[in-house]
Amino acid sequence: MKLFAKMAALATGTILAVAPLSVAADEVLASRLGALLGSESRALTAVPDVRLAALTSLPSVEDRKIATAPSNVSYNDSFLNALGSAGGGSEWECLSEALYFEARGESVEGLFGVGEVILNRVDSGAYPNTICGVINQGTGRKYACQFTYTCDGIPDHINNQAAYSRVGKVARLLIDGASRELTDGATHYHTTAVSPSWARRFPLTAHIGVHRFYRQPTRSASN
Repeated sequence: MKLFAKMAALATGTILAVAPLSVAADEVLASRLGALLGSESRALTAVPDVRLAALTSLPSVEDRKIATAPSNVSYNDSFLNALGSAGGGSEWECLSEALYFEARGESVEGLFGVGEVILNRVDSGAYPNTICGVINQGTGRKYACQFTYTCDGIPDHINNQAAYSRVGKVARLLIDGASRELTDGATHYHTTAVSPSWARRFPLTAHIGVHRFYRQPTRSASN
């Protein structure tokens, strides 16, 4: 405002009183700011105290632990044992069960490898876009599913709670964003006891424990 007034004075050859203009502008700004803050204050008074406290308080320590994956994951049981117990919703339950029935006897690297395949499928447009959807794809017809334990006709009972706690921690870490660096984008795996036909067509990306990992080739527009 002061610069504008001075320019106007130079253009007209007159001397303008710039101070009143500045004061007027400050008063207008103060008035508008006061009205804005007043509106916010009235809006906040309409929010129940319990709800307001929930909105403004920090999450609990446990919630922050679940929501944030460690920046550095060590693929060994000492690292997992140092973590607190894990939990979560249906997606965590699906991934934990898959790791339990597919790889609970594997090393920590082996568990992460199988988990990477499942999450890589979630991210791929060729498969369902949820963890539970990927794991249960094809379930309903015996041996026509993607993960054998979901359609082999054998009841799925979790009898080893220590093993389930172990795989649950891996599931939590993966869901929370732990890096997937072991299988180079693998979307398939099989045990060394079998040799499926697709394994001859898909590039091998890793071999961890009793599992071999493969990445499904991406189709080009010409294929």
